[in-house]
Amino acid sequence: MNLVEVKNLKTYFYSDEGVNRAVDDVSFEIPEGKTVCIVGESGSGKSITSLSIMQLIDKPGKIVEGEIIFDGVDLLKQDENYIRGIRGSKISMIFQEPMTSLNPSYTVGFQIDEVLKLHHKELDKKGRYERAIEALELVGMPYPEEKYNEYPFKLSGGQRQRVMIAMAMACEPKLLIADEPTTALDVTIQAQVLDLMNKLQDKKGTSILFITHDLGVVAQMADEVVVMYRGHIVEKASAKELFEDPRHPYTKALLNSIPVPGKHKRKSRLDTVDENIDYLQFPKEIR
Repeated sequence: MNLVEVKNLKTYFYSDEGVNRAVDDVSFEIPEGKTVCIVGESGSGKSITSLSIMQLIDKPGKIVEGEIIFDGVDLLKQDENYIRGIRGSKISMIFQEPMTSLNPSYTVGFQIDEVLKLHHKELDKKGRYERAIEALELVGMPYPEEKYNEYPFKLSGGQRQRVMIAMAMACEPKLLIADEPTTALDVTIQAQVLDLMNKLQDKKGTSILFITHDLGVVAQMADEVVVMYRGHIVEKASAKELFEDPRHPYTKALLNSIPVPGKHKRKSRLDTVDENIDYLQFPKEIR
């Protein structure tokens, strides 16, 4: 069963120079308890798609057409109060750089408490504290009671990202959107964060929309993969199908650009995506 159905979504940005069709007629589904990865180069429309689901498109951007059906409700037909009610509670988002998402002037505990205060009014101060500590423990934060009272700048990059995940999971959302959450982290911490998200999904049954340009991350995380190019979906398949039998030329180009040990001679150039080719000329591969 699908938790989210995005149908014919179009999100455009308007300027004096014309219209930028950042997301142009995009459709895909996110099944309950599964991970869907959106992959593509920078500027392909991945993040704008996720921000459209969260209803966080600011001017000059506008969602001009389509449906975003979440848990049976079309979000594009709801008012701002309804969206605020589910944003952060039923749908949470982890952003790419935790230091710009966390307020450096407030402690970690204060910021998690604010989320719980907004979405769980039935909890008193003690209840919110216990839920916050539980969330920090859930993401494997060492000494959670101490870290609760720390400021973000005193934490490592991996710990800050764990705080962001704890904040996102504190309200036990049905959908977790992760917009390149490991890009700013080193490889070992990245592996820990990805493993953590997989464990949280197994434990809580959360659906995940994972935005990335890293196909190695896709191989580790995805059940289904959506490949975007210039605002369009060019290929959609299960992760197994995509890696074993890529069909669209753009997908093949992305996969060929991954360095493979022993494949290239020393000093030889790596394969790249050919910018002179318009990959939209090829038929889409939706499986």
